[in-house]
Amino acid sequence: MDISFTLNDRPMKVDIDPSTLLVELIRETLSLTGTHVGCDTSQCGACVVHLNGESVKSCTLLAVSVDGASVKTVEGLSKGPNALHPMQHAFRENHGLQCGFCTPGMLMASIDLVKHNPDPSEAEVREWLEGNICRCTGYQNIVKSVIAGAAAMRDAS
Repeated sequence: MDISFTLNDRPMKVDIDPSTLLVELIRETLSLTGTHVGCDTSQCGACVVHLNGESVKSCTLLAVSVDGASVKTVEGLSKGPNALHPMQHAFRENHGLQCGFCTPGMLMASIDLVKHNPDPSEAEVREWLEGNICRCTGYQNIVKSVIAGAAAMRDAS
């Protein structure tokens, strides 16, 4: 089945099997491996991407559902290798990652949070990210990173 969509601000046209999951299309067909598969049950949040500007778990969506849509992955956050998105910079500066496996999903979910709530409290960050699992238990620094990233995003706008 042919689908057309925008991926990280670039038009794409692909022929896929109708049963292909969005995460499979991103990782296996398009070779963008920043989006991770952690649980295969939609519980861990490692696969979060933005679909039309909203964070979604890409392991639960059929790729055909993005026909005509806009998808952004973690690879699409920065404008180049030395130009981190403010949230990426905040995660780096505040040690918001340990092994890094959950980081792409945490970043994508956090940026969506800040879009909805530009000045989230610690409790609001924790509630928003409860669908994202960090196996290293780095939550305190992740929360600190999101709050710093929110401030940086406000300052950048």
